[in-house]
Amino acid sequence: MDSFELNKIIAAILMVALLVIGLGKIADGIFHVKKPETPGYQVEVESQSTSLATQMTEVVEKIDIAAIMALGDVTTGEAIFKKCAACHSIKKGGANKIGPMLYGVVGRKVGDVSDYKYSKALASYGKEWTFEELNGFLTNPGSYLKGTKMSYAGLRKEADRASLIKYLNQNSDNPKPLP
Repeated sequence: MDSFELNKIIAAILMVALLVIGLGKIADGIFHVKKPETPGYQVEVESQSTSLATQMTEVVEKIDIAAIMALGDVTTGEAIFKKCAACHSIKKGGANKIGPMLYGVVGRKVGDVSDYKYSKALASYGKEWTFEELNGFLTNPGSYLKGTKMSYAGLRKEADRASLIKYLNQNSDNPKPLP
């Protein structure tokens, strides 16, 4: 192929590009579309967020922690804790691992282990680890307390959560009375 053929090919490509751009400009001039001042549509929505929040609060209040705790037993909780042992220690005076040590966690203030760096969500939570709080948190830590570093999916079965909470309660200097 000589240079003349190459020049014809390049010229054809440039002409097509100019034709496409030129047709776009001509079409914009002929078919002028007036853009709205505020883009989009206004949709009227009833205030559902407050009613949803009220329903969620009612669901949380309806949980009978005494009935849930009756489902669990300590030996099953010890077996379930083996999943937790990869990140947490349960021994008295045990060291923190990826997660804080959990000896005496029931009744302790959330985010209260002094030598562990908690996420902002847990550090500022300001509540105690009660049976109800642990049950909610262990169901799905990420959705129960947004912003937590704990990436565990949670325990779906109530009996498993109750067993684990009983085991955690037993591993304390002063176990709390069961509800």
